[in-house]
Amino acid sequence: MNQIWQDFLTTQHAQIQDGVVWHFGDATGELAAVRDGTVLCDLSQFGILKVSGEDAQTFLHNLLSSDVKAATPTRAQLSSLNTAKGRMLATFLIWQSGADYYLHLPRSLCGAIQKKLSMYVLRSKVKIADVSDELVCLGLSGKGANTLVKECFAEVPQPELGMLHEASASILRLAENRLMVVATPQQAITLWPALRCGTSQAGSPCWDWLNIRAGIAVILPATQEQFVPQMANLDLIGGVNFKKGCYPGQEIVARMQYLGKLKRRMYLAHISGEAKAGDELYSAEMEGQSCGMVANASPAPGGGYDLLAVVQISSRESQAVHLGSLQGEKLDFLPLPYAIPA
Repeated sequence: MNQIWQDFLTTQHAQIQDGVVWHFGDATGELAAVRDGTVLCDLSQFGILKVSGEDAQTFLHNLLSSDVKAATPTRAQLSSLNTAKGRMLATFLIWQSGADYYLHLPRSLCGAIQKKLSMYVLRSKVKIADVSDELVCLGLSGKGANTLVKECFAEVPQPELGMLHEASASILRLAENRLMVVATPQQAITLWPALRCGTSQAGSPCWDWLNIRAGIAVILPATQEQFVPQMANLDLIGGVNFKKGCYPGQEIVARMQYLGKLKRRMYLAHISGEAKAGDELYSAEMEGQSCGMVANASPAPGGGYDLLAVVQISSRESQAVHLGSLQGEKLDFLPLPYAIPA
């Protein structure tokens, strides 16, 4: 975390560990606020890679699962970087500012993904830089989020994943009542008091919970190379383009799409205990073998954990799914905000 920004957050009573804001003094109250009110979150659990140079667009288009040519200064998109076997190494939010592209992903993966992307540069006129400490991302969620952002900026993007760039910051709409503001640390320090009016400050688990409830998987170190994009529903939320040319893993991803070989999907679930990304899941039909894995998990308002579970479709439809073993806690499945194909 940028030291200037960290020092400022400390004055706001942020409890910071390993560069991540866990809470602002009331973790339970913040979770209740993210469910019922409007919250302002620091998103330092994420980092940003900047891809620049005259070949930047072509370079990314040839490597990622989305149609990067459709990412514009006014339209962001979701995407993934995959292995040759189609397994995801990282998921991203991508946006363009000027001629540069920005990849928003967990900070814990930035170093490894920067190194991986650099292996493909070869003679391309591309530079890849980790600018995680040069930019600050703020998240706002709740019914009051739009009003607060409108009071700070001349315009607010209207479509989902719409983006606007102003002198003081960039604004990205993630959902109807959820926005992200990207600014320098100095700009963020100026913006924070205005955006905080009428909101509750909330730690990173609150934003992670919002992503889970939105059905947006975020690949973490524990889940790298575990899922093909469709297993994590990336095809259902615009993170895969099936009409573009080749990219690493494209053959496997396309085969699953057109030959009906997909056996696992991601579902939203709740448990009364605790869970974490990478935990194995079990059902009776698999006879002792794992039927899936937890993609993401976060404390839920009211207790327990909400999680995104990638499991055998047949297990979800006809069997009980348990955490850790067949004797572990049974998952209580919840509806996602988008439809899963039959």
